[in-house]
Amino acid sequence: MRRGPRRGRRRLRRDPLRPEQHLEGGLTLEEVVEAVNEGFREGERRARENGHRIRVGALLTAMRHAARALEIAELANRYRDLGVVGFDIAGAEAGFPPTRHLDAFEYLKRENNHFTIHAGEAFGLPSIWQALQWCGADRLGHGVRIIDDIKVADDGSLALGRLASYVRDKRIPLELCPTSNLQTGAASSYAEHPIGLLRRLHFRATVNTDNRLMSGTSMSAEFQHLVSTFHYTLDDMQWFTVNAMKSAFIPFDERLAMISDVIKPGYAELKSEWLFRNVASASAVTRDSASGGS
Repeated sequence: MRRGPRRGRRRLRRDPLRPEQHLEGGLTLEEVVEAVNEGFREGERRARENGHRIRVGALLTAMRHAARALEIAELANRYRDLGVVGFDIAGAEAGFPPTRHLDAFEYLKRENNHFTIHAGEAFGLPSIWQALQWCGADRLGHGVRIIDDIKVADDGSLALGRLASYVRDKRIPLELCPTSNLQTGAASSYAEHPIGLLRRLHFRATVNTDNRLMSGTSMSAEFQHLVSTFHYTLDDMQWFTVNAMKSAFIPFDERLAMISDVIKPGYAELKSEWLFRNVASASAVTRDSASGGS
């Protein structure tokens, strides 16, 4: 999910939709997408009535253990101007490499469409390499195992391998999901999550929930964990948020507008409020000390 930092401002949200998991009641793939899009538009309308401007787009997701990726990719392309922003594959990595669905990715590239690939969470560097070099992914879902291509010397210096350098140099977005990664065993603790190092090395790291329901989390909770663990400031949070918007599957001018008109002013407001509260708190402490001394 991508969002601005303040209520009452415009927000962008991307929701994964797995159409093939919603067919038991007799719906077609098209009916699933249209029903979800109708719900999104209704949500946008209600939010607008309450003073909130939001935009919600669906990322159509195929299951990598199934054989419908090309069908879902074609569906994503048909609805790309009707609420669908791109394509993804998800599910178990081991035994189901992204190259199984190469026909879907080749189709999307021919159509100049956007797609992300879940890779580098459970299976490691080969999954990331295939997603990028064979399939041509625009973004990496998770991608935490890129850390395996970063070596730490005895003196603490860092050396990036060829794949890690490629990911950083090409500004490949990493959709990092700290809480979910702890639950799946991709990281053992928040402190040991690769996001800390990837932030320091200026990878195109973004913060995500993966799934709010199963992980019992939210964007606010994810940021709270990172602030508590890595002592991140509002500047760090803004950096992650800008990264997310730079990586969104929407037109370039819309991304720029969201960054300049929403994200940066929103964080500037938060910083001003934080400074005001801290100055007021310090003044109160000073007054109390003076009263006690008299």
